[in-house]
Amino acid sequence: MLRDLFDNFLTNVGETFKQISFVDIIDILCVAVILYFTYKFVKDRRAGKLALGVLLIIVFLFISELIELHAMQFLFHNIFQVGVLSLVILFQPEIRSFLEKVGGGSLKGIKSIAEGRDPDAQIKMINEVCLAASDMSESRTGALIAFERSTKIGEYAATGTIVNADINSLLIKNIFYNKAPLHDGAVIIRKGKIYAAGCVLPLTQQTGLNRNLGTRHRAAVGLSENSDAVVLVVSEETGTISLAVKGNLISGLTPVTLKEKLREYLTTNSITDTLKTRSKKYKKKKSAPDQQIN
Repeated sequence: MLRDLFDNFLTNVGETFKQISFVDIIDILCVAVILYFTYKFVKDRRAGKLALGVLLIIVFLFISELIELHAMQFLFHNIFQVGVLSLVILFQPEIRSFLEKVGGGSLKGIKSIAEGRDPDAQIKMINEVCLAASDMSESRTGALIAFERSTKIGEYAATGTIVNADINSLLIKNIFYNKAPLHDGAVIIRKGKIYAAGCVLPLTQQTGLNRNLGTRHRAAVGLSENSDAVVLVVSEETGTISLAVKGNLISGLTPVTLKEKLREYLTTNSITDTLKTRSKKYKKKKSAPDQQIN
């Protein structure tokens, strides 16, 4: 009896797999990828608790229909009539952030190629910023520097003063000098230049951050939550150097580790760099025999 049931089960499974086409496989994979990235995005955010609450309501609705609890069915059905609109309102910050990351990340590689960014210029920019951060850390000068990546943060740049100047460590230190008019706001770096200074950034709503962290750190985390920007913070009280990335704060950086992190997050894609490195090695190998002949 059990064997017959098992054989029937295997037969049904086999027939089902035979009916699956290549398009069905692509469809399943796409849905799986969307669900995976949705889960990855939601799990460490405030939206995770909201999603859990929605899931519990769906479970209660299923149970109420299963055992015919008519009052519960009436209540939950009325909740779901306005539920979609309520979810859009409740999840608005998370939905916006998710769509910005999807739209920005999908074309990130193509965008960097189209802009034609020079890796050497990016390294020079990072070196100048790290030099300024090191000096400001020693003198305990507070600083807040946001590096714009694929997501534009023009709405925050508009709150400050447009500078549009080449990056220089002396200029950065002058901006954050405690008697300078723009020192309280953030500097926004766009396309390798100081685009704006004295900018106001959104504060994070996280409650788990260290209470000793000031407004600069909370603004850095807040911007990294709302965009893919990398935000550098120098503490005025302790001189500690930190980086905010994707809603997380990396503290206790030295000038060396800061440079490594900025190169990791800001330099152009590794494929382009690898191709250039291989090209240089090939040219050296090709020119070596000529030098020996001479």
